[in-house]
Amino acid sequence: MLQQIRQYKLSYMLYNLFKKNKLKHNIPLYKKYGINKNYFSSISSKDFAHLPASDRKVNYAKLTETPFFKKLSEENKESVLQYDDNGYLILRNFLTPETADQINTEIDKLMEKGTLKFIYGGKLMFAIHHSEIIRNIGSDKELLEFLSVLLDGKSKLFQSINFINGSQQKTHSDSIHMTTYPLGGLLGVWIALEDVDETNGALHYIPKSHKLPYFLNSDYDNEGTALKIGKKSYRAYETFLEDKVKELGLKKEVFNAKKGDLLIWHANILHGGEPHTDKNRTRKSLVYHFFDENSVCYHEVTQRPALFEL
Repeated sequence: MLQQIRQYKLSYMLYNLFKKNKLKHNIPLYKKYGINKNYFSSISSKDFAHLPASDRKVNYAKLTETPFFKKLSEENKESVLQYDDNGYLILRNFLTPETADQINTEIDKLMEKGTLKFIYGGKLMFAIHHSEIIRNIGSDKELLEFLSVLLDGKSKLFQSINFINGSQQKTHSDSIHMTTYPLGGLLGVWIALEDVDETNGALHYIPKSHKLPYFLNSDYDNEGTALKIGKKSYRAYETFLEDKVKELGLKKEVFNAKKGDLLIWHANILHGGEPHTDKNRTRKSLVYHFFDENSVCYHEVTQRPALFEL
């Protein structure tokens, strides 16, 4: 019964009606882009189809002048300079092992208190609201300036997610979950809080896949109707992508990370989690998501505007 109710857009609209404070960021953006919608209304890529496509570009001259870039090692600078081509960048030793251990200790304490609980298949959401160290890393001024240039916008910390074990998530693009207009207004930042390899749920990504079209509801026939969201399961999207990867002959790479290593990925890069086969090991990690403040933010599958907790 509950699943049937969730198919109707009205159920989300009624919920959103009482969340104006967390949705008000979209109100001036709707006006800017000429979208005739209330803050609580459903919204999807279909509402932006008549508008110009995204034209985000990384200004490398500006990027290399940021204080954040200047402090990087030569190896890490080289990875940054390949971001536009690859769709991701890797910063080795971003956190010291001691800082990673401190974060793990804080997460353990928050779980013991019941402040953080597993949801959505093993995710610990929004530790930024409870941990000063996690909040300070994600809101660092120099990092935000650096990410803003990568986004070709103005970066805003949206959420944090902590994992104890590997997500084992199928290959996907974040743009189906955290969609923006203009497209590409999102960055993912993943930090290893312990050593990670193929046996304890390493991340994988498909280099250069960010240059593919953004695959959204219309691409797998899941747009729905005026009253209901699309009826296909999320598995249908995963199958669509699996077929697309095979069709294009794309090859994934696995990120074997050391404690403290960081990965930044483009909004549209295809990525996921490898099987977590060694059950005697954990895979502790921290993920931040950053939005461009100048972009409308929403969830394409359920056609819900994004709620900003911060």
